[in-house]
Amino acid sequence: MTYDILATDLTLLAPELLLAVGAMTLLMVGVFIRKDETAAKWVSLLTIGLLVAAGAAALFLVPVAGGTAFRGAFVFDPFALFSKVAICGAAALALFLAGPYLKAERLARFEFSVLVALAVLGMAMMVSANDLISLYMGVELQSLALYVLAAFNRDSLRASEAGLKYFVLGALSSGLLLYGASLVYGFSGSTGFNEIAIAVGDDPSVGLVFGLVFLICGLAFKVSAAPFHMWTPDVYEGAPTPVTAFFATAPKMAAMILLARLLYEPFGNAVDSWQQVIWIIAALSMAVGAFGALTQNNIKRLMAYSSIGNMGYALVAVAAASETGLWALLAFMILYMVGVIGAFGVILAMRTPEGMVEEVDDLSGLSQTRPGLAWSMTGIMFSIGGLPFLVGFFGKLFIFYAAVQAGLIWLVVIAALASVVAAAYYLRIVRVIWFNEPTQKFVTAPTPVGLVANLSGLATVLLVPVAAIVFLWARGASIGLI
Repeated sequence: MTYDILATDLTLLAPELLLAVGAMTLLMVGVFIRKDETAAKWVSLLTIGLLVAAGAAALFLVPVAGGTAFRGAFVFDPFALFSKVAICGAAALALFLAGPYLKAERLARFEFSVLVALAVLGMAMMVSANDLISLYMGVELQSLALYVLAAFNRDSLRASEAGLKYFVLGALSSGLLLYGASLVYGFSGSTGFNEIAIAVGDDPSVGLVFGLVFLICGLAFKVSAAPFHMWTPDVYEGAPTPVTAFFATAPKMAAMILLARLLYEPFGNAVDSWQQVIWIIAALSMAVGAFGALTQNNIKRLMAYSSIGNMGYALVAVAAASETGLWALLAFMILYMVGVIGAFGVILAMRTPEGMVEEVDDLSGLSQTRPGLAWSMTGIMFSIGGLPFLVGFFGKLFIFYAAVQAGLIWLVVIAALASVVAAAYYLRIVRVIWFNEPTQKFVTAPTPVGLVANLSGLATVLLVPVAAIVFLWARGASIGLI
C-alpha cells in the first residue's frame, strides 16, 4: 500500500521531478562540454525542451491521477495545472529570447538556463502549495535563483546593484512571510491549509488575522504590488533584459496564483478580514503604476511601473473573492503575459551597431526603419493598455465584470481612472514610433527576437476570436477552489 501511495505521489509530482532531475543533469552536461558558447547553446535548447516536457506532463500526465501528494503538502487541481502550463510556456519563451542577447553581450554561460529551470521548479511548487512549509520552500527556491539571475552580468555595476537590492529586499519579504506563517501556526496549531481553514472558522482570532496580514505583505513583494514595489524599477532597469522579460512574466503568475490560493482556501471564511487589505493594495498599485510611469524615459523602468499597475488590476480580481474573480484572474494573467513577452522582444531588438539602447526616444521613427516591429509594438502597447478590442481589453473586462458582480464599484472606478492615466504613456510610445523622425538605426533583429516580437504583436489582434477559449479554460481551472 505504501508503494502505491508513493507511486501516486511521484506521478503527481512529474513536472517538478522532471525539472529537478533535468536541471541537475543539464548542470553536468554544461560542465563537461567545457566551451562556454557551445555549452550555453545546447543547455539552453535542452532546457526549453525540458520546460515543454514539464508543461506537457502537467497538462496530460498529472490530471490522470489528481489529488494531493505527501500527506496534503501539495495539491494538484486544475487551478495549479493551468498555472504550471502557463509558467512553463512563459519561461520557455523568455529563454528563447535570451540566446542572441547573451551571445552578443558575451554572457553566454550555461548556468543561465539551469537557473531558469530551478526558478520554474520553485514556481511549480508555489502554485501547488497546500501547506505553509511547502509554500515557503517554493518561494525561496524561486527567489534564490532569481537573485542570481538579476546579477548575472557580473561586469555590470547596474546588474550587481539590481541583484543586491533584490536580495536585500527579498530577504525582508521572506522575514515577513516567515513571521506571518509562525503566527498562523501558533494560533491554528497546524501548517496545512485544510487544518488552518478549520481553525479560522467563521470568526478568525486576532492572531490569525495578524499572521495573514504578514503573509499578504510578503507575497505582495513577490508580485511587486504597492507599497512593496520599491525594488521593481531598479531591478527591471539593472538586470539583463532577458532576465527582466522573465521577471515580468512567470514569477508574477506564480506569486499571484499562490496569493489567490492562500486567501481563497485556508482563509476563505475570513473574507471580511482580508478583502479591504487587498482592496487598498490594488488601488495603490494601480495609482503608482499609472502616475509613476509618466515621467520615465528608460523603457525598462516604464515597463516596471506598467507591471506594478497591472498587478493592481490582477488584485482587483482577487479582491472580488468569488469564482468569477478567480477565472478572471487566470484569463487576465495569460493575456497580460502575451503582451509583455512581445514588448520585451521589441526591447531586445533595440540594438545599434554600438550596442543596446533602452530609452523611449530611441524608438523614434521605428515605423520608417523597422515597420514590422513598429506595428508589433503598437499592437502590444494598445493591448497592455486595454484598448478595445485587443486581447488585453478582454482581460480587464473580465476583471471589471468580477469586481462589479462582487459589489466593488469604487474599486472599478479607480481601476478605470488608472487605465485612462496609464494610456498616456502607452500612447507616448506609439507617438514616438510613428510621428518622430528616426534617431537610431537598429541592426537586424536575431530570428528568435523578431519572431517572438512579431508573433506577439499579431496575437494581440488574432487571439481575439479565440479569447473565448482562454475564458473557458480559465473558468474550468477555477471550478472547485472556493
